[in-house]
Amino acid sequence: MGKLLRAMSRDGSAQMLILNSKDIVAKAMDYHKSSPTASAAMGRVLSAASMMGSSLKDKGNSITVNFRGDGPCGHILAVADYKGNVKGYVQNPGVDLPRKANGKLDVSAAVGKGTLNVVKDVGEKEPYVGIVDITSGEIAEDITAYFAESEQIPTVCALGVLISGDGSCRAAGGILIQLLPFALEETISKIEGNVAKISSPSALFDSGMTNSEIASVAFEGIPYDIFDQYEVTYKCDCSRDRMGKALCTLGPYELFDIFSKQKEAELCCSFCNMKYRFTAADVEHYRKIKESEEKKD
Repeated sequence: MGKLLRAMSRDGSAQMLILNSKDIVAKAMDYHKSSPTASAAMGRVLSAASMMGSSLKDKGNSITVNFRGDGPCGHILAVADYKGNVKGYVQNPGVDLPRKANGKLDVSAAVGKGTLNVVKDVGEKEPYVGIVDITSGEIAEDITAYFAESEQIPTVCALGVLISGDGSCRAAGGILIQLLPFALEETISKIEGNVAKISSPSALFDSGMTNSEIASVAFEGIPYDIFDQYEVTYKCDCSRDRMGKALCTLGPYELFDIFSKQKEAELCCSFCNMKYRFTAADVEHYRKIKESEEKKD
């Protein structure tokens, strides 16, 4: 389980989210069998999406964070619910690149240039869609730019994934601090002074620090209150019924083409790699269910 902390300065100037996402990233790596570079990129996006999702208001709300870069990793996508539970994938999980001169994984080169698409589904007829250019491919900088450009919220974002020599996730986490309207200059100045101390969340967690201890560093000199701490997880909600209904969205000619060549169709979940097999009779069954649900609506 990942661990999420939410806090706010007592003067109402800033809110803070801190996530220890080691277990989330480790589970994603296990599902996708990803390389160190791909794992670092995917893990950062998962951490960002989880924190962003936890800011949604109501059950049923969700957020999708999609890095559509031209780098060798391809698209990197994560979907989180209103609690911060998250799922995701990297299009090319086996991609690995030489490390940078400083020994760090070259996430920016793996992501490349392109766009960051954020879709918020908050129960309205149409979801909110924000699209910005990928500024660096380092993920945290791009999330910061998204909030500044698309939502006009001054934001500090730090993300990190530390991969062990054996390819496992050693530490991972994220910190998100956002200034609220009419933030006091004194609070802003202190946050700016603390930024350098929290630039590497994975290193802080690897050193043994807890969410609460990191919060005290991020808001050093600022009175604040922690208003909740709870567990979040990598959570895929795929099911045979959902996959069956998805298969029914194909046209009759496409379905005929599939089943004229083989007795069964296999669908694989992009988030957990669970495989589901369907016969033509199964598809007809789900088609009738889908039609019945549409009539009720």
